[in-house]
Order: sequence, then structure tokens, then C-alpha cells
Amino acid sequence: MKPEKISDAIGLIDEELITSAQTVRTRRKKRRRLVRGLAAAAVSLCLITAGVLSGIKGPEDKGVEYVYAIAEAEYPTMTPYPDEMAFVDEKTGEIDYDAYQEQFENWWESRRARMEPIAGEDGLDGFWTATMRQFLSDANGENRVYSPLNIYMALSMLAELTDGNSRGQILELLGADSIEKLRTQASAIWNASYCRDGAVTSVLANSLWLNEGVDFERSVMDMLAENYYASSYQGKMGSSDFNKMLQSWLNDQTGDLLKEQAEGIGFDTDTILALASTVYFQARWYDEFLPQNTKEGTFHAEGGDMVCEFMHQTNIQSYYWGEKFSAMAKGLEDAGDMWLILPDEGVTIDDLLLDDELSEMMLAGGEWKNNSFTQINLSMPKFDAASDLDIIKGLENLGITDIFDAEISDFSSMTKETDEIYVSEAEHAARVVVDEEGCTAAAFTVMEASGSGMPEDEVDFVLDRPFLFAITNDAGFPLFIGIVNQPV
Repeated sequence: MKPEKISDAIGLIDEELITSAQTVRTRRKKRRRLVRGLAAAAVSLCLITAGVLSGIKGPEDKGVEYVYAIAEAEYPTMTPYPDEMAFVDEKTGEIDYDAYQEQFENWWESRRARMEPIAGEDGLDGFWTATMRQFLSDANGENRVYSPLNIYMALSMLAELTDGNSRGQILELLGADSIEKLRTQASAIWNASYCRDGAVTSVLANSLWLNEGVDFERSVMDMLAENYYASSYQGKMGSSDFNKMLQSWLNDQTGDLLKEQAEGIGFDTDTILALASTVYFQARWYDEFLPQNTKEGTFHAEGGDMVCEFMHQTNIQSYYWGEKFSAMAKGLEDAGDMWLILPDEGVTIDDLLLDDELSEMMLAGGEWKNNSFTQINLSMPKFDAASDLDIIKGLENLGITDIFDAEISDFSSMTKETDEIYVSEAEHAARVVVDEEGCTAAAFTVMEASGSGMPEDEVDFVLDRPFLFAITNDAGFPLFIGIVNQPV
């Protein structure tokens, strides 16, 4: 929530709405229901394998599978968002406005402090643009979703485990000229994106999963715990218990949004280590759609027309345009925006992804030059978009190649005990669900070792053909970017 909304928030607590204890309980129940209903998640998991495994032994097998927690992250505490109902006297219906405003201002100052400008942010622009084009192009009429922030965090941690040219290639893609700069930048991004204060849930979690028969550098694990809030676990690779523990961790961190995908994830006996990174995001629309305004309509998909439910809403807000697109930002309560980008008639999604104006507009954070404050009549389909991507080829196209080659990869920062260590799998799964209350999204990555012109009075913004969306947080970082080719 931005500072100018403080009076609006306080205004919501009107004595006319708090006439009895029953009304108080009803509002509290509704608030809990709304908060639970809006979530987003992403997971990145890097499984790193050894081409040669020799002399690796675990504890003597006595029918018990061991799992050790070597380093555990301690998450920062948040100044809680004030629950307005806590300031209401249930007997009299009176509210302590002064106490509420004081706690609200304390919360906002804490939130603002975590959103300070990120050092080296210009270097990140190239990463956002390059990965968007690489991972969203050639969708061939299917939905496609990925999490730039999540992949960034996973690659940052992977850079810490590598050295030499393997590290250098990752640093170049992430726009950092040294591991120290990357560490500072990644830590700042983590803290700017992490939030669990009662108003917004945006939780980033990281972990390492280590082969019990290999000696690893404890200093690296301690550094990852301090700078990336990463916990480290050691156990028997390929065992059912270790696999189940990983799957449970992924589901816990992503609110079970990717439970089906997580069931297929596990370790092989030759896995040296795995790196897992997750993002879980929970919010609701600032202005919810009214269910009674949802009506069936036609979506013109690449493969033919389909009938789906369209949500309708009219607001006066900023409208953006470029040579090949028009766009608007649908606000999320205290949590950033969902950007909706519609290609002009005759412009394909792939054409739009290559348009420099699109990247410039998305990176401008609402300061794009072509904008007008006008009435927008939004028609938006409810959708459930999911995709599963093998991203090894994509990362290779982006310049990260050495970590996938056992003969030249360098993981000496993490262990010097085993040769020929390489990333053997890299997968990314994502999901975004949108309805009247808000959006639910999830993603994971697995790595094993025309111009529309200025509007006059109002705009009909009708998303009835393939479009792009991006979920950004208050700090402006893209959590999820995707294509809706088929709403249903």
C-alpha cells in the first residue's frame, strides 16, 4: 500500500460498518478468506550430477535413512500490518484511529526501507529482457509462464557453487562483474522481494540437498544461509525418504500449487547435490471484480474460438501504448501489479516479444512515455495458465554452457572431492490462475547437477485474443511473466 492510500485504508473502518460484534466477525472471516485465496509460487531446483562417483560411502545401512540439517536459514522479522479489526471495541463499535494510524505508519516505513533502489539494477534489465524472449517465444499456441525472479535467485546461488569460467558465464547473464557484486545485489533483491507481514505474503526460500558421502565446503553453506537464506540438508541420494523430504519441502514452500509437478521430482543415486529455490506470493486485487459482472464470451485462440468467462470492470487509470501493443496495470492490494499487454491486431506474441518498446515499457515501472489517464473498460478472461519447461537449451542460448558439460564445468567452490560434476537437468514449471478475487500462480525450475495511439475519452480494453501478462511486486521486480493463449 502506497502512502497516499493511508487515509483510504483508515476510511474503510467506518463506524457504520461496525455496528455489532457479529459484523466484526463477518468482516474478519471475509478478510481471511480473501487472503487465503490469492497466491503465487515458483520453484527452481538444480540437480547436479557427477560423471564419476568413486569411493563415496554413507553411514552403515541399518535400515534407517539419515537426513541431516547442516545449516538453516533464519528469516527476517516483519513489522506486522495492522489488523483494523484489532482496534475496534466490539461492544461499542468505536475505533482507536490514532493507534491504528501509528501502527500503519510503522508498517509502511518498514516496507519502504526494504524497497530501496538496488545497486546494479541497470545490469538486471538485460537479464529480464533476454530471459523473457528466450523462455516465452515459440509457445505454439500453448500457455507459457516463467518466473524471472526465481530463476535469477537460483542462478545467483549456482554462481556461488562454481568457479572459473562456469561462474563467469552466470555472472555475465545476471549483469554482475564480480561474485561480490552479485552477492550484494541478490541479497538486496531477496530482501526487497521478501514480505510476510500480514498484508502480503511474498516468501523466497532456498535450500541445498547434499549427498551424504561427499565432503562439501561448510563455509559456502554458511555464506548461502547468511546471504540467500538457504538451508542445507544432507542425506542418501536416491532414497525414498530423501526424495519425499524434497517433495514435501517444495510443496510447503509453494502452497501445494505445483503438487502434481513436484511428485515427479527426485534424486538419482549419482546426484552430488541439488539447489532448490522457491517464491510464494499471496495477494488480492486492489479493486476486485464483481462476480455478477462475469459473463461468457468468445476468446479468439490460435487454434480456434473458445467460450470462457470474462470478468468486467471500469476504472479511471493509466493506459499505455506502443507501436505494436496497448497495456494497463491491474493493481494488487499492497503487493504491486499485474500488467496486461495486448498485441495490436495482426501482431503475434513472438513479434511483440522482440519489440524493444515492450521491454522499455515493462522496465519503466509505470513511467512509460506513452500513457494517458483515462477511463478503461476492462474485459478480462478468467484463466488457468501452466507450463513445464526444460530450460537447459535456453540457458545455453543465453551463454551459460560450461555447467552442463562434465569435462569443463567447475564446481570447485563447493567440493574438491569429486571430478566431472555437471548440471544434468534443468526444468521450470509455472502456473498462474486468475479470477474475480485475484491471481494464483506457481512455478518451479529443476536443474540436475499499429500503435494504439492516445485515447480520447475512454478505452475498451478487451483481452479476447492471446495476450501477455506480468506480475510485479512493489519493488518493481517481475515475479511471473506469461502468455495466455488458451484461458481454459
